[in-house]
Amino acid sequence: MTPSLTPRLAQLADADLIRPLAHIRRGIEKEALRVTPKGRLSQEPHLHTLGSALTHPHITTDYSESLLEFITPPSEQIGDTLGFMEQLHRYAVSQLGDEHLWPASMPCALQGNNSVPIAEYGSSRSGQMKHTYRRGLDVRYGRIMQSIAGIHFNFSLPDSFWQGYRELLGSQDSLADFRSAQYFALIRNFQRYGWLLLYLFGASPALSHSFMNGRPHQLASLGTDTLYLPFATSLRMSGLGYQSDAQAGLNISTNSLAEYGRDLTRALNTPHAPYTRLGVEVNGETRQLNDNILQIENEYYSDIRPKRVTHTGETPLQAMASRGVEYIEVRNLDINPLLALGIDDTQIRFLDTFLLFCLFQDSPEIGEQEQRRLARNHTRVTEQGRRPDLLLETASGELSRAAWGEQLFAELDAIAQLLDKAGSGYSAALQHFKPLLQQPELTPSARILQQLTATEQNYTDWVQNRATELTQHWQQTPLEQEQSRYFTQLASSSLAAQHELEEQEAGRSLMAM
Repeated sequence: MTPSLTPRLAQLADADLIRPLAHIRRGIEKEALRVTPKGRLSQEPHLHTLGSALTHPHITTDYSESLLEFITPPSEQIGDTLGFMEQLHRYAVSQLGDEHLWPASMPCALQGNNSVPIAEYGSSRSGQMKHTYRRGLDVRYGRIMQSIAGIHFNFSLPDSFWQGYRELLGSQDSLADFRSAQYFALIRNFQRYGWLLLYLFGASPALSHSFMNGRPHQLASLGTDTLYLPFATSLRMSGLGYQSDAQAGLNISTNSLAEYGRDLTRALNTPHAPYTRLGVEVNGETRQLNDNILQIENEYYSDIRPKRVTHTGETPLQAMASRGVEYIEVRNLDINPLLALGIDDTQIRFLDTFLLFCLFQDSPEIGEQEQRRLARNHTRVTEQGRRPDLLLETASGELSRAAWGEQLFAELDAIAQLLDKAGSGYSAALQHFKPLLQQPELTPSARILQQLTATEQNYTDWVQNRATELTQHWQQTPLEQEQSRYFTQLASSSLAAQHELEEQEAGRSLMAM
């Protein structure tokens, strides 16, 4: 175990800081394409019976009209978080008719770029801005890249923990500044060790041939419509997934909130020549919000983000500069089609353990040399993560994936034992995933490839069959009447809220004339 971690855990126990760990707050944001019974992307607009994508608190759309996003409220109970996500799936399926929810990260068979309909949010100023931002993503990266889906895991610790932890470390910073600095320390270690999550939970080793849309690639073929890499874990997180040449050289610092804000602000205000050539206003049509490297903060692709709930009219950076980091968002998680919700309680307990390890482990600043090394590790694990002889780079030389994984699990075990005193199931979760270190064939990515090979099905057909199974599963366990009434009312009130917003803005426009 790392020497610095052992005394830190003992100090936490002595300072009675274990009990607050029972109050970790979590939330899940999960995306899911709507597809037809034949496994094609739905061309139907977002359903009114699901509510307004602009104002509904729990059911919205991401990039596309066909890309649903389910959002759970923050909760201290893992069961409540997953239970609410389950209810969202049941309600959505009850409204979709013959459509299905696509239960994988890489999309169904697509018929070219324009087969992915851009999301619409109505006539309000905020709705138009959201749509224009997505038009910008289209001209910059193409819609096909935006059809990828994932799971985002939100994680925060209670003030009762941060107050005690600040005293334990002897910090004189304000609570907001201390919490922000510690979350950034967690983020830096996540960048160092997050490869382990890609290996354990990567579930996108294959994709439909249509995703490449004629682009050159070095993927192998399996059947008539499946492309894959033999040892890949997460093509979604590889260079084939979310990619941006413009962002490749950004090097956004995570050494502090101030540096993070400085670098992101620079990207938000620096024109990028290729985007300038695309034009902002062309023939009376708005193509993108601006021609800068980033249109808005959320365009920056990263495996993990610092976050804070914003007030009306406030940007994420303004909110964090004003009140500090509130929580972190883990963004490198694939949807696991082998699980009904794409994620389960065992994985969440592992994530809790891993994120606390990242917090309590020493976290020096990351320089450019280390940043490049971490990027190379990321590529190796996403594309070759299950290769038996895979080596990863460390500050002291190369180390095998298996050996480094064993070292990390030894340290995670101490965190899990600590968490078991505040809750339960953490050590068991660790033991559940530990065999995957030496047996890559047990990972989700390997199991998916094995099923594709064994059934001789194309990627699209295999996932579509799984989508049908899950639709039947949700239909067999419908919502209770009270739950159904709750979501029906939410849909109705969200539509009313959007209508009211649009009416108010229209009224103000008339008064200004």
